[in-house]
Amino acid sequence: MRMLIEIGVEELPAIPFLKELGNIEPKFKAVLDEYNINCDFKLDYTPRRIVLQGDMAEFAKDKVVENIGAPKNIALDSNQNWSAAAIGFAKKCGISLDELKFETINGKEVLYHKSVIKGDLSKNLLPKIIEKFISSLNFGKSMRWGASKYEFIRPIRSIIAILNDELVDMEIYGVRSQMAFYPHRYYGYEMVKFSSIDEYYSALELNGVILNADNRRQKILNEFKQIEQNSGLKIELDEDLLDEVVAITEMPTALMGSFEKEFLEVPSEVIVTSMKENQRYFPLYNQDGKLSNHFVVVSNSISSDSNLIIKGNEKVLRARLSDAKFFWESDLASEFSSAKLKNITYLAGLGSMYDKEIRERDIARELAKIYEKELKDEFGGEFIDELDRAVMLSKADLTTSMVYEFTDLQGIMGSYYAQYRKENRFVVEAIKEQYLPNKEGSDCPKSYFSSMVALSSKLDTLMGLFSINKIPTGNKDPYALRRAAAGIIRIVLNLNIEFDIKKILSLIAKNYDKFDLNSLEEFITDRLYTMYSANPSVIKACLNSGISDIKRLNSAIIALDEISKDSEFKENFSTFKRLANIIKDSKIIKVDESLMEHESERALHLAFISLKLDISDTKGYLSTLFNLKPQIDEYFDNVMINSDDPKIKANRISIIGQIYQAFLKVADIKEITI
Repeated sequence: MRMLIEIGVEELPAIPFLKELGNIEPKFKAVLDEYNINCDFKLDYTPRRIVLQGDMAEFAKDKVVENIGAPKNIALDSNQNWSAAAIGFAKKCGISLDELKFETINGKEVLYHKSVIKGDLSKNLLPKIIEKFISSLNFGKSMRWGASKYEFIRPIRSIIAILNDELVDMEIYGVRSQMAFYPHRYYGYEMVKFSSIDEYYSALELNGVILNADNRRQKILNEFKQIEQNSGLKIELDEDLLDEVVAITEMPTALMGSFEKEFLEVPSEVIVTSMKENQRYFPLYNQDGKLSNHFVVVSNSISSDSNLIIKGNEKVLRARLSDAKFFWESDLASEFSSAKLKNITYLAGLGSMYDKEIRERDIARELAKIYEKELKDEFGGEFIDELDRAVMLSKADLTTSMVYEFTDLQGIMGSYYAQYRKENRFVVEAIKEQYLPNKEGSDCPKSYFSSMVALSSKLDTLMGLFSINKIPTGNKDPYALRRAAAGIIRIVLNLNIEFDIKKILSLIAKNYDKFDLNSLEEFITDRLYTMYSANPSVIKACLNSGISDIKRLNSAIIALDEISKDSEFKENFSTFKRLANIIKDSKIIKVDESLMEHESERALHLAFISLKLDISDTKGYLSTLFNLKPQIDEYFDNVMINSDDPKIKANRISIIGQIYQAFLKVADIKEITI
């Protein structure tokens, strides 16, 4: 049967809706499965309707119910009459005592009853399905409307439920189903009636609604292309913003507007942020890549005179840019320093933002000692004073009017203010890049200098929050500590430098209340599980090696992952798994050749000590050890490790133990599961 469901609502807010969008189809499928109904369907949506269309089975599938009761010795009493347990089982199954039967299940005779519940008509179940589906949707926040007790992201104004062109009568969320929908607001506020599913689709188009989101997207992109051809400008195509405008329009129309060139004196990031976040406009750029004084608005209005729409949007943007220009000029005239940060509390127990700057400066100084050569070469001489200045100015823009208004521009605005005051270019760049990488896929700081500032900030955040026991639990991470930890790893790998987490945490711990540094080290290195596509047991094996240097861990994971993916590895690895399991907690001593009784012992020991192992070539190092498989197999085949002589036993364990210890410099191979 052809199915059409439309849940008509007041305008859905784009971002909450888009967050739930990927769950809508699975949630409807889950409700259908619960009611045992086959249905092939697809989802469409506009800001005023959620539509499900497809083919639904006429009947729900029959449901087989099996009940297993008490064993025979309990179901029958000593007189072979039915016991209370049997009587209760019959009542539960809705059968008479004469219908009770035993079946052998898992070798035991038990009461057993099987029944088939005939599937109901889909049209009878549809009201329950739709109501349960609506209640399953989670958009973060819900609201009530009128005197109703119901909650949803926005008020529900209409319900369409049709099977084979026939209306399924129901009342859901206080709304009675009918064969009518609300058109685009330009066409009026009265509902449009229709008589069939086909007529529903044609009536939508005639009443200003493009139901399919992909079709709305393509219309927008086509009009973007036309605007670019006519203007000679280039639209910055922000996919997230495009998703938003697709979600908030029913009949999108792309229009180009402009603003006064004097506003281009304000940093381009401010203008672009104001356009995107406040107005959902797309910025336009000149051929040289510079921001132009034009924008594109995707309007949901239908009008014969587009100039009215353009002028209205220009007026709104002009007001916002006027505010931004005022903030910019006001901030340039004000002091730019860290002094005002003393008045901003960071977190209870961690002092002010100024205190945070001081701690970050101390961390930067410790890092500067470790990477002094690289920093000097890059900076072209002594750098420590400028590094101090970069750190102490890094959060100064938090006190500016512009960042108060546009919080996402912190760091970026600070770099502009520092540049205006003719700070060193390294200082300017470090302020701008201090929060990088700030999301998955974002860039890392470009220089060692900027990287030290970014690392100092992230390390202080982690040390500070752990020292006051603000540690993430489950999915909750209000202070984005996982992102900070992943950022440290990405910066280190980007620079390709040695970075011993254990050593560095110990160096900087003096400025914080005492806590278990191992817990923070583990928290940071655990981010590696999310950064590689490797078998998790491979990552665990490398972490359990005891390596705390991020660069070495990276090399170990990559090398072991590549080796473990070899077609023969799984077949051959059992030898090394056995080797690792035999060692366990055994004490490894120096091998005594005089205690060897079998040629296999001597062969394996000689093969091992003859290896040319270069730990700097991690993959080569591991491959060389894995190449000992023939000698290890022969050793296991011919040597009884558990000798009655404790000295010989200890020596035999140590022969393979020294191989295990060599592996342990890269990975604890007993943790690998293939």
